[in-house]
Amino acid sequence: MGLRIGHGQGSVGGVFGRGAAQGRSPDFTLTLADGEVLRRLIVGRDPLRFADSYFRGDVDIEGDFFAALTLKDHLRELHLPPMQRVKVLMRILGLSGALPGSHSVLPQLAVREHSRQENRQAIAFHYDVSNDFYALWLDAKMVYSCAYFETEDTALADAQTAKLEHICRKLRLKPGERFLDIGCGWGALAIHAAKHHGVQAHGITLSQRQLALAQERIAAAGLGDRITVELRDYRDMQGQFDKVSSVGMFEHVGLKNLPQYFAKVHELLKPGGLFLNHGITHDEEGWGQALSSVFINRYVFPDGELDLLSNVQRQMEFKRFEILDVECLRAHYAKTLRHWVDGLERHHDEAVAHVGEATYRVWRLYMAACALEFESGELGIYQILGSRRPERGGPADQPLTRRYMYP
Repeated sequence: MGLRIGHGQGSVGGVFGRGAAQGRSPDFTLTLADGEVLRRLIVGRDPLRFADSYFRGDVDIEGDFFAALTLKDHLRELHLPPMQRVKVLMRILGLSGALPGSHSVLPQLAVREHSRQENRQAIAFHYDVSNDFYALWLDAKMVYSCAYFETEDTALADAQTAKLEHICRKLRLKPGERFLDIGCGWGALAIHAAKHHGVQAHGITLSQRQLALAQERIAAAGLGDRITVELRDYRDMQGQFDKVSSVGMFEHVGLKNLPQYFAKVHELLKPGGLFLNHGITHDEEGWGQALSSVFINRYVFPDGELDLLSNVQRQMEFKRFEILDVECLRAHYAKTLRHWVDGLERHHDEAVAHVGEATYRVWRLYMAACALEFESGELGIYQILGSRRPERGGPADQPLTRRYMYP
C-alpha cells in the first residue's frame, strides 16, 4: 500500500505507507483540507475522526477507495519513531488554517430502548432518505439485501432474482398459501412470491416511502388482488400465515428484543409452518463499543445490533422453532456490496443531487467498509430456516435432501 497526503502544492509522505516512497505509484491519495485535519488523524489516531473528516469534505480520497479504508487499522496501530513524529508535527505546524472541532455535519439519532417510536424513527432515518437515491445503485427490483451469485460473473440483477427464488424455494411456497414478509422493503419478494408461486402475500414495513413505492409496483404488476402491504410494527401484527420471511430486518430488532421477536413470529405461523430469517451476524458476542458498532449506530443504522450466529439460533430454539437449515452467504454479500459501491460511484452527481455530498459519502464509506468486513469474516450473514412444530408433535414435514432448493 502506498499513499501521499497533499496540502496545496506540498505533500507529507511516508506516514501511512511505503509504496510511494519505494518509487511505486500510490494505491490511493489523501488530500487534506488543512493541517488541523492531519493533526487530528496523527495525534488522535481515531478512525472515526477519519470518517467524519471524509464526510465533512476535509479529506478527499483518490484512487483505490477500498485500499484507503485499511487506514482504520493503520491509524490505531500507528506509532511513529520520535524523530519522525517531530518532523511530522513540525510540518503540521507550518500548514496554515485551523478547523472547528470534530463535530459531525450529519444528523444523528440515538436509539436506546428499541421502542416502537424509536424503531420508526430509525427506519425513517435510513430508508426514507430518497427512493430515487436507492434506485441509482440497486437493481431494477430494488432489492436492498444480499444477492445470490451462482457464478463469479453473475450480474447483480440476476443474482437478486436468484436470491428471491432461493428464498421462495426454501419456504416451499405453494399456490394459495398465506405468506408474510416482515420488513418488505419496496415489495420485491412479495411480488416475486405472488407472481411465480401463487401465494397470497402480505408485507409490512415502517418506511412510508418504501410503502408508497411498493404499492405503486404491486399495482403496476397487476397483483393488487394477491398482495397487500401496510405500515405496521411486527409487534402489532395479527393473524396466522403458512410461511413467514424476514430479510434484512431482524438487525433492527435489538438484542434484548430477540426473544419477543421470535415469539411473535412463532405466534404468527400456523403449526407446521416455515420461517426464514435472513440476517447479518457479528464475530463477537453482543453489540458493544467496537469501532464497527459505533460507526454503524452513529451514521447509518441507529437501531442496528448484531450478535453471534449461535446466539441467534439459541433464541429461535428457546421460542420452540425447529432449525431445519442454515446457510452462510458471507461471500455473496461482499460481492453485492462491491456492486452497490460501483453503482453509487458511477452515479455520483445524480446521488448528490438527491441527498447531498455528505450523505453520498456516508453510504459510499459504509458499504465499502462492510464489504471489507464481510470479506475478512468480521461480519457474517445467514439464512436460518425454522419450523413451528405440528401441534400433535412428530417430525417436521421436510424433504429428505436439499434438492428441492435448487432449480
